[in-house]
Amino acid sequence: MQKIGGGLVAGVLVPGAAFACACGCGVFDVATSSMFPEGSGGTAYLNYDYQNQNHNWSGTSSAPNANNDDKKIETHFVTLGLQYMFNRSWGAQIELPFANRTFENAGNAGSLNWTTLGDIRLKAIYTGFSDDLSSGLTLGVKLPSGNYGQTDPLGDIDRDTQIGSGSTDLLLGGFHRDRFGGTHWNWFVQAELDAPVSKQGEYRPGIEADAAGGVYYDGLSLGRLKISPVAQIIGSWRGRDNGAAASPDDTGYQRILLSPGIEFHLHPVKLYADVEVPVYQNMTGNQLVAPVLFKLSLSYMF
Repeated sequence: MQKIGGGLVAGVLVPGAAFACACGCGVFDVATSSMFPEGSGGTAYLNYDYQNQNHNWSGTSSAPNANNDDKKIETHFVTLGLQYMFNRSWGAQIELPFANRTFENAGNAGSLNWTTLGDIRLKAIYTGFSDDLSSGLTLGVKLPSGNYGQTDPLGDIDRDTQIGSGSTDLLLGGFHRDRFGGTHWNWFVQAELDAPVSKQGEYRPGIEADAAGGVYYDGLSLGRLKISPVAQIIGSWRGRDNGAAASPDDTGYQRILLSPGIEFHLHPVKLYADVEVPVYQNMTGNQLVAPVLFKLSLSYMF
């Protein structure tokens, strides 16, 4: 799997965090380096994402922390993934996510910490629209493999704070990328919809849509090392959770994030990093938000 022109873009075919949480882990699925294919072949990758939700937010502004019983949700996400294109039109992807979460609540006796498997994702990839594979669609499913029954000594943890969602979700995505004339500047757009279709334990997470667009430059190099800076804007929308075990009054949001990033490519290895900074947030009720999100991705093409 190669990036068009050797450059970097944000991609819906990328390693992403397949987790459920109150404040938008799905955004990692678009805010990463791309694996847009140019032909048959594969990529194995290890992805690390981090966010520390430690500030209360309500509507479009900061709110007193005293208005939210949850005080901190700090999560380290690690995803093992494999993407393979069997030919110029069809491919597949599998992701095995893991997460370590620290949770602090007004009713807890200190911090709670646990590590568990997240919700596995399987996707089919179609890129047969054009000879250069510049456009594509993905169709997949998120499996309810993650733990959604973690407890603490004082009672159950809310379902929107569990690492696993317990739901089976339909995943639908698409992308397009192109070059600005004969220059080293490139642009891209891509999006993914995550729609829960079944639930467990009287909890259905809200439907979520994430999209990204941006530009990148692929004209820098140092010997065999290619260096590609990228600038992107990310939009994220999530509906309210529902069910007897949900908290619809404190779930659902709209967000816009700006994300500068950089990729280093020394074939067949790529290293990508970015930061994602919210510039607009509209949260239903009271929800914890992170001031910045971080991503690091290491991939190997074969």
